[in-house]
Amino acid sequence: MREFLEKLTTIWQSIGNAFSKVVGWILGFLYDLLAKVIGKERLTKFESVYGDYKTRFWNAYYARVDVTSPYYAPVVKIWKALCYGFLSAAFYIFCVQTNFLWLCGSMPSIEELQNPKVAQSSEIYSADGVLIGKFYTENRTPVDYDSLSPYLVKALIATEDVRFYEHSGIDSRALMGVAVGILQGGERGGGSTITQQLSKKLFRTRRRAARGLLGYVPLVRTVIYKTKEWLTAISLERNFSKEEILTMYFNTVDYGSNTYGIKTAARYYFNKSPYELNVQEAAVLVGLQKAVTTYNPSLSPKNYARSLERRNTVMGQMAKYGYLDKNKADSLSKLPIELRLTPERFNENNDEYAIYQYFNNSVEEFMKTWQEKRSEDEDLDDYDLYTDGLKIYTTIDSRMQRHAVEAVGERMRMLQQTFESHWLNQNPWRDEEGNEIANFLVDVAKRTDRYKSLSRRFAKLDSAVRQDSIWYYMNKKDTMTVYDWKTGREKKVVMSSMDSLNYYKRILRSGMMAMDPYTGQVKAWVGGLNYRFFKYDAVQQGKRQPGSTFKPFVYCAAIDSAAFNLSPCDKMRDEPFEIKTEEKVNGRDTVKVWRPKNSTGGFTYQELTLRRALARSINSVTAHLTNRIGAKSVVNYAKKLGITTKLQAVPSIGLGPFDVSLYDMVTAYSVFPNSGRHTDPIVVTRIEDVNGSDIETFAPVSKQVISEESAFLMLHMLKGGIEEPGGTSQNLWTFGSLFKEGFEVGGKTGTTSNNSDGWFMGVTKDLVVGAWVGGDDRSIHFRSTNLGEGAKTALPLVGRFLERIYNDPDVGYKRGPFPKPTVKIVKSYRDCAPSSPIERQSDSTDVIKDSLYMLPPSIDLEVEEPDVPVDTINSR
Repeated sequence: MREFLEKLTTIWQSIGNAFSKVVGWILGFLYDLLAKVIGKERLTKFESVYGDYKTRFWNAYYARVDVTSPYYAPVVKIWKALCYGFLSAAFYIFCVQTNFLWLCGSMPSIEELQNPKVAQSSEIYSADGVLIGKFYTENRTPVDYDSLSPYLVKALIATEDVRFYEHSGIDSRALMGVAVGILQGGERGGGSTITQQLSKKLFRTRRRAARGLLGYVPLVRTVIYKTKEWLTAISLERNFSKEEILTMYFNTVDYGSNTYGIKTAARYYFNKSPYELNVQEAAVLVGLQKAVTTYNPSLSPKNYARSLERRNTVMGQMAKYGYLDKNKADSLSKLPIELRLTPERFNENNDEYAIYQYFNNSVEEFMKTWQEKRSEDEDLDDYDLYTDGLKIYTTIDSRMQRHAVEAVGERMRMLQQTFESHWLNQNPWRDEEGNEIANFLVDVAKRTDRYKSLSRRFAKLDSAVRQDSIWYYMNKKDTMTVYDWKTGREKKVVMSSMDSLNYYKRILRSGMMAMDPYTGQVKAWVGGLNYRFFKYDAVQQGKRQPGSTFKPFVYCAAIDSAAFNLSPCDKMRDEPFEIKTEEKVNGRDTVKVWRPKNSTGGFTYQELTLRRALARSINSVTAHLTNRIGAKSVVNYAKKLGITTKLQAVPSIGLGPFDVSLYDMVTAYSVFPNSGRHTDPIVVTRIEDVNGSDIETFAPVSKQVISEESAFLMLHMLKGGIEEPGGTSQNLWTFGSLFKEGFEVGGKTGTTSNNSDGWFMGVTKDLVVGAWVGGDDRSIHFRSTNLGEGAKTALPLVGRFLERIYNDPDVGYKRGPFPKPTVKIVKSYRDCAPSSPIERQSDSTDVIKDSLYMLPPSIDLEVEEPDVPVDTINSR
């Protein structure tokens, strides 16, 4: 201890010497500056006058004071000590308040003290007023003083600060008690008042950013921290009433288990509002403040016992200071803690909340972009999504979202069962020839975080030993929780990491989105089967080949473009198509030939109307039509309609060889029912601040991209998938309850090579709904087009969703036909000359291996490389 004090004395002397030199230099500088300002002579004269007055003062002093008295020296020392002590204390407080020479670190500003900011969670609401999520760093919802149980206030004061109403931020009696306890060698605590504790929690006076140069010196740092808390507590007492301080305290503190603020804590531990808490429940929550982990009754039996003991101590303090009857305290102390744990439902483990999480992620991205734009404008206030307690009103309809999730879950369970029966005990990962891909799981495993972590763990071992160690743990079985596709929930199993990969790779994935085509409001967003297990969003994040669902863009270009001006009744022959091009392969000129086939493998050589050709998804007609209008025109129209991913102007563009998102496809199809206007999808309609005042509202942004006549004709074309003989969308008729009261629907199916992707785009008078189904890797698929085509995989999801929506009167959608056009339709579209009936065609392009072969765009100049993302397992 002596050595420590000697070192501390040495340090303090060094600081004092350095400070004296600094003060001396400052005084010398000020003297020279003053001499230049008022003149040397005038300054000298002033010094002379000052010297005379000083001499007179000391002469008078010595005449009246007996400096030879034995009491003189002690009295002078005492006075000097008091004066220097007072000046030193004043200068020290000045240094702390102003961070003089960056010695003590920053203090809360006047504005911060007058308007202290408590981090509040921002809340997300659906269009029908349901709370569907939160954004926060600390999950907190503040309450006012009147919402607090009186027992909470009494328990806190009795336990933490019994003289709370008597002091002004610092309890001198408590500090003296602490000092006496330390001198006596005991551990007497309790020196901090409630206001001091609030200042520490509210302004984080001990954070690194508030640490000055002296903050790195042990013991000195603690003294400075305490001083800051005292000064801040005094300022709080000046600015707020006692009730306001208590309210801020309860709203600020951490109650463990990710609960911040009394409202969240009361709901989590007892499923009550703060006002409803009884004595013993209030005592539990106040007792938690001593140690939020040690006294958390929900963690373990041991913690429960500690919490019970701590609760009884709090009630004992209440009885001691007259806040609770002694007999009542004794009887209540014999009762157990009756927890009614109600975990916050806004987390990915809660199924009720998880159904919105894919959508909420898009809301989060929207809000981040919104924040960035506001921060760039000096005239606009900045807001923090995670701390400012915003209220975000979105476009999603909770009823429609629930219908969408249940429709996808119901149909995907049926489809997965078919997939399991289809492959039985065989592995579904196959190459273009249908052969099992060797080492597929091993290659996938090497891309996982688990494998990489083990690789780093055993990095110092020899190569062979390292690999043995890695694969030992990759194949080591343990208990884990996995997604149960049979129930749509979770189940506990005993599996190794490799077993888990094998299990998950066999599960088909899906996504579905529904949008109001007129307002652009997204009404339902299902990004996957279960957010807890499948974070990858198949609506916006995932991009796959759209297959035949891309064909309407070809027909739209042909109908809308003045250069071609075709109509649904114009005909083209179903006959072979072939195109050649030359390109360099290994330095040699090579001729490439593309000959797309139909799903039947042959051609009818019939003249088909464009409506029937699209309805039956005839590949040859699409290829001929693309060649006629130009691949570049198709790309331009796809972009105008809403496709944002990179497209290349190649002859096979109409068969959908480039990856797109379901989000973009729904946006593009929405142009047709919206009279040719493209409307940007919106997910947020309004944002309010913490006080309920509007910050900003968002209206749909739209523009005319095709004529209203063309849009109407394209709707007519899409209805052909259901109405025309052999239409690929006729599986919708299996949802018979839809087709009442003149209900009309248009649709287009899509299936890519090897049945890797199944798509369906559905359009009604109210909604545009798109769905995608496929494996996590493109090599995982059905072997049979009869099972794997979009009409069998994706269409049932949309059909079931629409059936549920139009059968639910609470949603408010009524069946009916598409609206009549508001412009005169000049082109012929009804009563077209009939084509000879043929059997139903599939929409599959998987009939010959070059169906999606993409020739280099030797004619079209504006070419972009296709953006083909890695499989989703690589993107996580």
